[in-house]
Amino acid sequence: MPKAFSDQRAAGPRLIDRLHARLAAHARPATAFVQQPEPRTVGAFTRGRQLLAGNLLFGGHLVEAPETLLWDVTAPDPVFAAECHGFGWLDDLAAIGDAAARETAQAWLWAWIDRFGKGRGPGWTPDLTGRRVIRWIHHAVFLLRGVTPEQSRAYFAALAAQTLFLARRGARAAPGLPRFEALTGLVYASLALEGMEDHATGAIAGLGADCARLIDEQGGIPTRNPEELLEVFTLLSWALAAIEESGRRPDAAHRTAIERIAPTLRSLRHADGGLARFHGGGRGLEGRLDQALAASGVRRKRREGLAMGFARLAAGRTTVIIDAAPPPKGALAGQAHASSTAFELTSGRRPFIVSCGSGVSFGAKWRRAGRATPSHSTLCLDGTSSARLTKSKGKRNDRTERLDAGPARVPVQFDRRAEGHRIEIGHDGYVSGYGLTHARSLMLSLDGRALEGEEYLVALERSDKKTFDAALDRTRLAGVPFRVHFHLHPDVDVALDMGGTAVSMALRSGEIWVLRSEMGTEITLEPSVYLEKGRLRPRATKQVVLSGRAMEYATRIRWSLAKAQDTAIAVRDLSRDEVDVTS
Repeated sequence: MPKAFSDQRAAGPRLIDRLHARLAAHARPATAFVQQPEPRTVGAFTRGRQLLAGNLLFGGHLVEAPETLLWDVTAPDPVFAAECHGFGWLDDLAAIGDAAARETAQAWLWAWIDRFGKGRGPGWTPDLTGRRVIRWIHHAVFLLRGVTPEQSRAYFAALAAQTLFLARRGARAAPGLPRFEALTGLVYASLALEGMEDHATGAIAGLGADCARLIDEQGGIPTRNPEELLEVFTLLSWALAAIEESGRRPDAAHRTAIERIAPTLRSLRHADGGLARFHGGGRGLEGRLDQALAASGVRRKRREGLAMGFARLAAGRTTVIIDAAPPPKGALAGQAHASSTAFELTSGRRPFIVSCGSGVSFGAKWRRAGRATPSHSTLCLDGTSSARLTKSKGKRNDRTERLDAGPARVPVQFDRRAEGHRIEIGHDGYVSGYGLTHARSLMLSLDGRALEGEEYLVALERSDKKTFDAALDRTRLAGVPFRVHFHLHPDVDVALDMGGTAVSMALRSGEIWVLRSEMGTEITLEPSVYLEKGRLRPRATKQVVLSGRAMEYATRIRWSLAKAQDTAIAVRDLSRDEVDVTS
């Protein structure tokens, strides 16, 4: 799941969690299942094999510990510990499903019960407990095969303790994904376990209340993180299925939330099936989105206009997804990126123009860098971000940094023309410092083979012109520098062409695209990085940069991206390469 472990809790709530965890350990144990949900979580066979070999890859850290209990490994950081205690790895071992995988899963599970089942350890937070309970119940058949009666009793006693803990602390989890995890875990456990039925009514009502409060009319969530929205949608779909299988009625807001989210996720999905990578989110686990949409039963098509503040242009085999709203601010901006007007482009099954992505897995410096405007495919003025990072008062940890002083207005206009689909968008994030509004026009041709772009830097008001004059004076009238970034996926081969006036880019599908710009801007190739969750280190890649200087109250930059060579029909791009997490 895409979030940190200890970022959201102060010392007070942590102490209360520990107290209730210790008390919950004395709960009357459950003895059996009333009903058992299907194992809906999807794991990865390759990751399961790595676990069996002792290669523990959690939170961006690889620890080699063959023939070692997971809990004997010293966690490099809290994120690593969170992924261990959340039991997401159980999905991967269950994906293998053989005797060796089952024996490893059982050993790690009962070792957790022995060491932490009485309310000890860092895993007793509402969100991690909810995540853990869901996995235990999903994979109960896998885990309980061939165990002793004593082990079975310990398993059910630990589940009962965690259920009681969730009943007392689930509603206190941080709003958003953490609380949805906690309440979904409580719904699962209360419906599945004997003696826990009394907690079901409150859990179902609490889940419905959060759906009504946190899922907006567009089917979006306040953080605007597409991958987090997928996780919320998945949890709500699992919970709905468990409720209906028990013969109970879900809250009306619960069902409405699922119906709203499904078309939004379809709008945020690229042609290759991956999600747009904005505001801390990644592409999503392989197969998770398709499985969640199919399980929901919602057949509504993609949204017209904006979906959770994102715009989508699609034609032929090409999709373009644009961040068309202000970034989240305040308490919701812990993972937000300064990415207004940035876009991503995918051609067929190949990501092409991308954002650098979230650097959470690679430490505080990469996390900070990934959130900045230059790490996105948009215009950056004078090397600064359109929204600034500020630290919470009294906090020293970089993870508490939030976006502030960013765009307040992001006007958007769609236009369907005979030659293609067009969007016009702008933001005022640079007005206070430079007096300039950034506006962007993107038009995708009807066959998806060309994207035409125009960037505008305009001083609109008299006060804006004074601010721009002051900025110009600071440069000694040399002009305010701007750079338009086009970050490329690592699989794209790129080279300057036509004497440095164009750039050709080759995809592994065989397609070749050419980027050109009008006179007055310089085209360069520069290093970039692709920050991808689940890898050990950032992947090196390239970016195309158009640079120049704003000398007037109005500056226009034109560029075009066109397909020069298509994919050969005989080698249609139907599959992607195997992921190598060590590169």
